Parts: sequence; structure tokens; C-alpha cells
Amino acid sequence: MAKKKKRLKNHRRNEITKGIFNVLESNTKQSFNYKQIASKLGIDDTEGRNLLIQRLGQLTEKKRIQQAERGRYKAISKGNVVEGYIQVTARGNAYVVSDELEEDVFVPFNRINRAFHGDKVEVAVFPKSRSKKIEGEIKGILERRKSSFVGIVDMQKSFAFVRPTDSRMYTDIFVPKEKIGKAQDGDKVLAEIYQWGEKEDSPRGIITEILGKPGEHHTEIHAILAEYGLPAAFPLEVERYAEKLDTKIHASEIRKRRDMREVLTFTIDPKDAKDFDDALSFKVLEGNQFEIGIHIADVSHYVQPNTVLEDEAFERATSVYLVDRVVPMLPEVLSNQACSLRPNEEKYTFSAIFNMDTNGRVTKEWYGKTVINSDERFAYEEAQHIIETGDSAIPEDISIRSGAYSVDDEVVAAIKTLDGLAKKMRIKRMESGAISFDKLEVKFNLDEENEPASVYFKESKDANKLIEEFMLLANRKVAEFIGKKSPKHTFIYRVHDEPNEEKLIALNGIISRFGHKLSFQSKKSISASLNKLLGDVKGRKEQNLVDTLAIRSMSKAIYTTDNIGHYGLAFDYYTHFTSPIRRYPDVMVHRLLQHYLDKGKSPKPEPYEEHCKHASNMEYLAAQAERDSVKYMQIKFMQNHEGEEFKGVISGVTEWGIYVEIIENKCEGMVRIRDIRDDYYTFDERQYALVGERSGKILQLGDEVIVSVKDTDLVRRHLDFNLIRAVN
Repeated sequence: MAKKKKRLKNHRRNEITKGIFNVLESNTKQSFNYKQIASKLGIDDTEGRNLLIQRLGQLTEKKRIQQAERGRYKAISKGNVVEGYIQVTARGNAYVVSDELEEDVFVPFNRINRAFHGDKVEVAVFPKSRSKKIEGEIKGILERRKSSFVGIVDMQKSFAFVRPTDSRMYTDIFVPKEKIGKAQDGDKVLAEIYQWGEKEDSPRGIITEILGKPGEHHTEIHAILAEYGLPAAFPLEVERYAEKLDTKIHASEIRKRRDMREVLTFTIDPKDAKDFDDALSFKVLEGNQFEIGIHIADVSHYVQPNTVLEDEAFERATSVYLVDRVVPMLPEVLSNQACSLRPNEEKYTFSAIFNMDTNGRVTKEWYGKTVINSDERFAYEEAQHIIETGDSAIPEDISIRSGAYSVDDEVVAAIKTLDGLAKKMRIKRMESGAISFDKLEVKFNLDEENEPASVYFKESKDANKLIEEFMLLANRKVAEFIGKKSPKHTFIYRVHDEPNEEKLIALNGIISRFGHKLSFQSKKSISASLNKLLGDVKGRKEQNLVDTLAIRSMSKAIYTTDNIGHYGLAFDYYTHFTSPIRRYPDVMVHRLLQHYLDKGKSPKPEPYEEHCKHASNMEYLAAQAERDSVKYMQIKFMQNHEGEEFKGVISGVTEWGIYVEIIENKCEGMVRIRDIRDDYYTFDERQYALVGERSGKILQLGDEVIVSVKDTDLVRRHLDFNLIRAVN
């Protein structure tokens, strides 16, 4: 109920904002007081008037409206100019997304006026013509998203051009001779734009980093990081600061903490993991109760405010998981050593400790600083073996130790009990409307030269879900513990809004071609039918396509101080408490939680909200980089299969061709419309298909086709297929 009220309040705030602009812009020469605006908008309740007054103050402060005289407001004379963010397409045109408009503004190439993809801009909106799209022209660039671009050096006699590899970057960069440095013709580099004169065709830039020769593994991985402004290494001063930290365990510090060193504790992680930031402890209590501890590395003990380490962690905000490496948020001395909960080592932790009954209900909760000593480290495969067999003997073929070994019966009993509790908690989540996204994750077996030897898919089994459920429990209960306090306490939430109905309707249209459908009767029926859909497609040719489209129909989860709940998990309160080694918001959560445990007063939310926006943005960039690295490795893998035929599924249809995803390895490439020889095809937007002009043959989303590899381009990360035939 609280979540619904919050959503309604947010919706009303947005409606009031639009109403303010409509009233003020309907008569730009006149000023209005809040009562006049309220009357015109039909607002006659106290909550509505308070929201209106609040928004008028906020919009004035942001200079989006002006206060003509005390208590009277008028529009800033901009005509039909709005602010937004520009999204440039690969074909050169663009769209501006603005909170002030219901629809995106289409901007043709000749009206982009030097704005780059992602820039914050002012766009003049034209009166709507017969065309369905709102059109506009960029009038000003308020904020550049970035000024550095990855590209290839094209050397001339006394200067050079850098040709950006991002297809959305429509201009090359002119580099004067004295700013070329040691770069050579054909090098892949990072160039920073510093000037773009009014009469100059190209912006001027300086080459700030030589990434290497195009196509080489080292070059391409570093280029991915550079494209998103993600660092490849730590500054020397940060490394030095981290090396000097006191990482010893002190008796004086232990006395300040709850001592959990004698309680059975273990970690379960991927077999190749180097940082273990969470551990579980287990103790049997009287009366069919269990004490279960979720112990998280106490990163905030080492990462202190107003230090270079803190500044670096904040700027990075997240670890980045590329296909062949991890770019950590924290230096190795912390991420892999002091804060890593390695077996048989005493560690400082921040814990959520619960008493639970046999049905998975929490009967008691405790939060605070602890010290632990992990007894065992398991890989998921080892824990899975224990769950499936109940056997204490771990065979050599899955062992991460030197050969086969056995564990105590007490450990086996703990893992089996935790698995049973996790399954009960999962069932309750699903019954409450949680959505089960178990999308296949593409992984590569790499050889010593980082060449992809084979592709495999990461599968989530019971051991993975055991850890997931207890991490979800800790995150939810910590958020509830603070979120339910009165008066309201500033806190960091992980929120996920309800899906966009238009996107769900579009998804329903696509999945209907495979014989599936969604129910729109209620919020719960949408969740239930999404779960049924995701279950029905498991193991079928369309699984990855449907999983991807379903995820795209969802809203993006973000960090914020304004809690609206988490739709996908069906939680009214949710935060991120469990991974401070790799996520900066978790560090903020630890600090705030300890502050409130120490009876501290609630700080102002504004600085935390800004931190949340930064963290959400960095998470998005990291996810883009991770996807690009997988795409790069897929293309590298397909280089060895040129000319071979593969069965695939049409995963996208555009006016310039079809995208095909190979069923056996999930590699996706394009068949260009000009390369389809058996007919002249045109794009039918209504059917989301290519239609043959003579034959009437249709190529549409979800169709099975046979393709062969035509071309692999590692530099631009593009894979081209030839269409051999459609599969009837």
C-alpha cells in the first residue's frame, strides 16, 4: 500500500509539473500566484496544494520558471524550447528525450547542430505537422556527456584526423601536428576535443592516449573501457594509500564487535572468484529455530570519508566485469585481501543476523559490526553436489582444492537446511508477484592468449539460488529496518518501477507469434503471466530472444533516496547492502545504517540523491562496457568459423536488414538488406518484418533461418552474415 501511494504521489507530481508549464506558457506576459495556478489545474486538496508549492519552488531554483515578484510566477521566455538528452542513431538522425514532453522529439541530421550522443541540450520544438513525429532543432548544448572519443588515426603531412569508431559520432576530429604526440597512422587512440570554432568543419582535439593497434586483444579491451570513461588502472597515489592501510585484526577493535568466530561460517562463490564479500553462518537453536548470519565485508572500516581512496571508490562507483578481467572498484589490497572473507582468516564484517523458523519466517533480527572466521570456501559446483547428493565427499572433478576431499557432516546439514529455507523463501516471493529472470549468460573458455576456445552458458542452480535468496533477505530486511522508521530517515534504496504498459503490449504482439500471451487483468496477473512466459520458453529456440525482449520491457532499476519499492522482486523495501567491495551504494548503506544504530539524526537527502544518480549512471556505463566486451569476444570466436553455416533466429528487424542470433552460441550478427539476393525486400513497420516485393515472402522476428559468417570486424565490433535460406 505504501508503495502504491508513493507511485501515485510521483505520478501526481509529474502531472502538476506539466500543468505549471501549460498554465505559464499559455500566457507568457502574465504572472500567476499559486492559488491562481491551483484553480486552473483544479487542485483543491491540501496535499495537491503542497505539492504545487513545492514544485514551483524547485522549478524556480532550477531556473526553469521565474518569480516575477514575490509569490508570482511566469514562464521564462524561451518560446517552444525544452531541455532534454539527445540520442543519436547510427544513421545520423537523433531523438531528444525530455521530461517536459510526452513524446520524444525527432531531430534530423541537418538540425543536430554539433550535439553529440548523450549531451544535455535545448531543443526548439516545431508545431506538429502531418507526420506522426514531433520534430525539432537543437538550439544549445547545456552539458557535454563526454569530450573524449576512441578512434583510428588517419595521418596527413602536417596534421591528423581521428575517425571515431562509435557509429553515432558523425564527425572526425582534427588533430594539429603538435598535439599528435607519438601516435602513428592506423593507431587506435583516445582523442579529447578542446575546441570547435564556428567556421570549422571538424572539432579540434588532442591525442591523450595510444591504445594500440586495432584488432589486438589488449587494444580492443582498453578501447572499450576508454569509450565509457572507465579507468583501466588505479592512480599511483590511491595504490600507495591502500598499501599503507592497517589491515591487521586488533583485539581492541574486536571488543567493539559481536564475536562470531566460533560459529560455523562458510562462503559459496564462483570457482574463479578472487573477492569473497559475503559469508553465511549457521547455528541450530532450540524450538526448531535457526540463527543465520549474512556477513558482509566491512569495507567502510577501511574506506574512510575525505581520503583519496574514498574519492576513487566514489568516482568508479562499481567494479566492471569484462569478458577476460575484472576492473575493481577498490585496490587489490582491499578487494582480494583485507576485505575478502577468505577461509581460516579473521575478518571484520557488517552483519544481518536472523532467527528463522522451519518455514523461512524471520522471528528476530539484529544488525551490526562483527568479526568472523570462515571455516570453508566452496565453489557453486561443490555446494550443488552437497545439495543434490547429501554427500560429504567432494569429488576431484569439481573440487577447487588439490584433489577430492570431505567436509564435516555439520557443514552438509547446514547447506541442506539453508537450501530448504531458500526454496521456501523463493516460493513466497513468486507468490507475491516477483518475476523470475534467469536469462542465459554467455561465457567463454579462454586460452592463455585470451583467445575464445569455446562458448558456454552460465546456469543458475540451487546453490546459486541459495546465496541469492539470503542476500535478498538481508537487503530487504535492512531496507525495512530503516524505511519503516518514523519520522522518515534518509536512506539509499534500490528501486524498480512498474513496467511501461505500451512496451508490454508490444512484447505481447511479438510473443504471440510463438503462441504465448500476457495477461493484463491486474499487476499480479502481469507478473504471473511474465513468469509463465519465461518458464514456457526455457530450452526453446526463442528463449534468449524472449528473455531479452521481456527484460527490455521492464523499467531500469536505479538507486535513489525516494523509495517506490522494487516491482521485479515484489518488495516494498529494498536496498543494496551485500556487495560493498564492488558497489559504492552498499558502502553508503553501511555508513547510514551504522549512523542510525548509533542513534544519529537523519542527514539531508539531497547529497545522497546526487550520489545515487552518479552510481546509477556508472552502473549503466559498466553494463554497456560489459556487453561490448562479450560482443567483441563473440566476434573473435566467429572469426574462426567464416563460411560455416549456422541455424539462427531473427532477433531484430530494421529498415536496413535483419539481426540473427545463432541458436547454439547466442552470437548475433546482421544480414544487410542489400545482401539478400532472392528478392527486393522492403521494411514493413506494421508487421515488424521484411517483405519481398515480387514473392511476398516475409522475414519476421522469431523466424528460423540458416546463415553463414560473411565478415567479422573486431574494430567496430560488428558481425555480418549471409542469409542462406529461411527454415520452413
